[in-house]
Amino acid sequence: MFIHAMQHNSELDAFRTEVRAFCTREIPPQVARKQARGQHLEKDEYDAWLKRLGARGWLTGKWPKEHGGLGWPPEQFLAFQEELGRSGAPPLVSFGPTMAGPVIYTFGTPEQKKRYLGDIISNNTWWCQGYSEPGAGSDLAGLKTRAVREGDQYVVNGQKIWTSMAHWADMMFALVRTDPNAKKQEGISFLLIDMKSPGITVRPIIGITLGHHLNEVFFENVRVPVENRIGEANKGWTYAKFLLANERVGNVDVAKLEAYLHQIRSLLEATREGGKALAEDPAFQRRLAEHEVGLATVKALMADQLAAARANGAPSLMGAAALKLRGTELVQAILQTGIDALGRHGMVYQSAALHAGWNGELIGPEESADVIYEHLYRRAATIYGGSSEVQKNISAKGALGL
Repeated sequence: MFIHAMQHNSELDAFRTEVRAFCTREIPPQVARKQARGQHLEKDEYDAWLKRLGARGWLTGKWPKEHGGLGWPPEQFLAFQEELGRSGAPPLVSFGPTMAGPVIYTFGTPEQKKRYLGDIISNNTWWCQGYSEPGAGSDLAGLKTRAVREGDQYVVNGQKIWTSMAHWADMMFALVRTDPNAKKQEGISFLLIDMKSPGITVRPIIGITLGHHLNEVFFENVRVPVENRIGEANKGWTYAKFLLANERVGNVDVAKLEAYLHQIRSLLEATREGGKALAEDPAFQRRLAEHEVGLATVKALMADQLAAARANGAPSLMGAAALKLRGTELVQAILQTGIDALGRHGMVYQSAALHAGWNGELIGPEESADVIYEHLYRRAATIYGGSSEVQKNISAKGALGL
């Protein structure tokens, strides 16, 4: 009912029209072509688009006004995401606006807010997340990257892994162990690290998609000013939990879900079997209907979490866990429908077609390479940002009061 009600809000309708017109006007034709074909964008293409959004304040529209945002209510942010997805806009990059920014404006010093928030709002700084390590993924509190204080600096040594966009990033927000003798959740601090610092090495990880967005990051005697620590020393787990709730909400991208559904509908219309489009097959019609219901459910859960964040300063861990669980299972289900349709075309993964300038001959529909890429990539959706098993435990403990 929430979604239905907000669709009939005249101010929201006017805002949707404004976003659609902006996308039509501001997405460069070459970027629109790449998006339509599922091709990878270069950093400068992402950057130019995100700066256009930042100039309107839309990258951080849901931030409170006192921190430089627009104070969007939940339904306006959801409408924004929906219209981006329907317009074929490049996806948002959430590490700054959704993760680093709220931590800084909630727990940072006045100097940190002045130094970092403006550049996040305008997309002048790219961020990455230094959480996971080879021995600390779902068990994040087991991290071993050390930061030893020497005067007004920390000396950082260790390794982070699965670091998305680290090869593009200017800054990293990272969890480091500052008291090795404390219990696992204690003795951890939250640092903001300049990626140009001497001693940082970034190495690519080429995944099952054959694409590069993941990295390993190595720290060898990297010096970080103590003034780059968020909050108190050894209290980083508190800030980490706050960020994880935001991350799990951010990991459910309504714009991407809208785009995936549109893509799969087109694929079912274009794929014929027995003289009829798969879109007329009752089994596929049922699956599309289930996906639509799933998307409406995710939007309602998202609205609840955005409302909780406005009221309490952050989403609830239990609600964020439920949203992350439903959203990531839905994205896998939608893409699996696409894979089942592509099976009629032989389903050859031509990963080279995802790069601009490729002029080979496609096997199957134009969407083939992109759907297969996204299917492979999103197999990890129920792992990254906290595995489904972890989310179920959080939900169970919250429901049972444990």
